[in-house]
Amino acid sequence: MSVDKKGNPWALFPFLVFLTLFIGSGIITGDFYSFPVIVAIAISAAVALAMNHKESFYKKVDVFCRGAGNTNIMLMVMIFLLAGAFSEVAKGMGAVDSTVNLALSVVPQNLLMVGMFIIACFISLSMGTSMGTIVALAPIGVGISEQTDISLALSMATVIGGSMFGDNLSFISDTTIAAVRTQNTKMKDKFKVNFWIVLPAAIVTCVILGLLTMGQHAEITQHSYDWVKILPYLCVLITALIGINVLLVLSIGIIFAGVVGLVDGSYQVMSVIQQVGEGMAGMYEIAFLAILIAGMVEVIRHNGGIDFILYAVTKNIKSKKGAEFSIASLIGLTDLSTANNTISIIIAGPLVKNIADQYDIDPRKSASLLDIFSCSIQGLIPYGAQLLVAAEIAKISPVSLLPYSYYPILIGICGVIAILIGYPKFSTQGNK
Repeated sequence: MSVDKKGNPWALFPFLVFLTLFIGSGIITGDFYSFPVIVAIAISAAVALAMNHKESFYKKVDVFCRGAGNTNIMLMVMIFLLAGAFSEVAKGMGAVDSTVNLALSVVPQNLLMVGMFIIACFISLSMGTSMGTIVALAPIGVGISEQTDISLALSMATVIGGSMFGDNLSFISDTTIAAVRTQNTKMKDKFKVNFWIVLPAAIVTCVILGLLTMGQHAEITQHSYDWVKILPYLCVLITALIGINVLLVLSIGIIFAGVVGLVDGSYQVMSVIQQVGEGMAGMYEIAFLAILIAGMVEVIRHNGGIDFILYAVTKNIKSKKGAEFSIASLIGLTDLSTANNTISIIIAGPLVKNIADQYDIDPRKSASLLDIFSCSIQGLIPYGAQLLVAAEIAKISPVSLLPYSYYPILIGICGVIAILIGYPKFSTQGNK
């Protein structure tokens, strides 16, 4: 099956402008985050509106606003804001510290890297952010390396691998939110499919780390923790898994974390509200990026650019497996270009949805493929934020982390295997 319309390649020029600004500035300055991504998207959106002189400017603005105000995009923005609020409120009352300290207290001293990986998995699953996990755990990883013969590169790569686990699976991760909303499926359904695909990668990673660091010991300073402070994370995870609407899940989580903070004295009423505001403010950029990208993509679609991409991507596809590999390639290339897995999913998501609909790919599978391959690539690019931050904390080169990046490589392999063997088998289509 193939796309009938060949589309208009010239309509994709705004994408080229964005990549030129983003990658070009990164190459020139040596810092791929020196040019604010929201400015690059805004300029690219302006270019999209300036094209196609056959249409009036008012018509193009109307098309842009229709795309920017899409129901799924607005819902995504609401989820982003609530997820930011929950993360900040939980962090402010000590949930992150308690979670880290609890995990460190039970890590076997002869399995330090395995323990570090599992801790990073749990914290990133709870917090929904790979960056927050890396910032919290990387200094601990540095301390372990200083007390043992475990290399700094291995220690940092282990933290990054575990952080990508939660980035890929967490119910409050922006990548999960974007993947689910662009594919019109449910978070718990995507989680179940995604989890069973990547679980072997996590297990094999633990085995590799155990073998590499067998016999290494370090004295880890024990700090106090409070079980109650960890409960908001568990509440969000459990309520999301049983199928409660994600907006309600996050609202319950915010209230729960706020109440815990009020009871133990971490917060006063106004400080809880301020934390909610700060958490939402921290998500403003990604929220506005989602809106601007959606508007720009809708203008590009109106001008025939999306038809061209779909034609180019699908013209040689002969089967559903071929379509799934095209999805993996599309999101991988997009992430290589943008160095941001959330932005890459927002950009590629609508295209992937079209491919999935054409080739009868279950939305649970397409959402999982989007998230798996974007996180796999993100965990391997030395100019991505995750590797840059970890390398900066450890004062080493981000390139030195690549030989030890076992989990990002393994989830990519597991994703490929899942496509090849047609896993999982679906009896019914996933619903929104």
